[in-house]
Amino acid sequence: MSDSTHSTTSRRGRPRNFDRDKALISALGLFWRCGYEPASVGELCRVMEINPPSLYAAFGSKAELFLEAVNFYERTYWDAPWEKMLQEANVHDAIRNFFEESAIILTSQDVPCGCLVVLAAINVSPDSKDVYDAVKALREEGRVYFRQRLQAGKEAGQLPPDTDIESIALTLNTLLEGMSIPAQDGISQADLKRVANQAVLLLPRP
Repeated sequence: MSDSTHSTTSRRGRPRNFDRDKALISALGLFWRCGYEPASVGELCRVMEINPPSLYAAFGSKAELFLEAVNFYERTYWDAPWEKMLQEANVHDAIRNFFEESAIILTSQDVPCGCLVVLAAINVSPDSKDVYDAVKALREEGRVYFRQRLQAGKEAGQLPPDTDIESIALTLNTLLEGMSIPAQDGISQADLKRVANQAVLLLPRP
């Protein structure tokens, strides 16, 4: 197939009045429930109300659709909480407030419960290298953000000089990822907040 023919097919495949955000939200729901690998192109097309040529025309591939959906999810639900945590004046308040807000996000009725990066990515095999690497990098971002905030707190004298920043950052990120499982299982927001409130107790006082 020539490039010009492929271009014409792509334009024809894309539906009129295509709402990209709406399609991504629909795809999010399926990836959340099924995981990346089990979510078939046919099922994705059904929930997005488009046909396969339209999906490929708009997103390129199932992998590219998944990664765009993940990035949409991160921007919509997590960019602001991370930024607030990094900007909060006191490190103890920053961690406490971040985890409380995380408990709200993870049990929100506006979106399927739990974190897409954790739950949908459980079924990503190393064979899907681009998706596997991208999701792994996203999970590592949390550890980087925690490390950055803890280091700033240490430099401000809000944590003892001998605080093990690396270990606490890893523990906080593991706790955050782990909160997705009970959220998916239907834990109440109040109970998940009780878990979240333990996060700040991992931080030593100066």
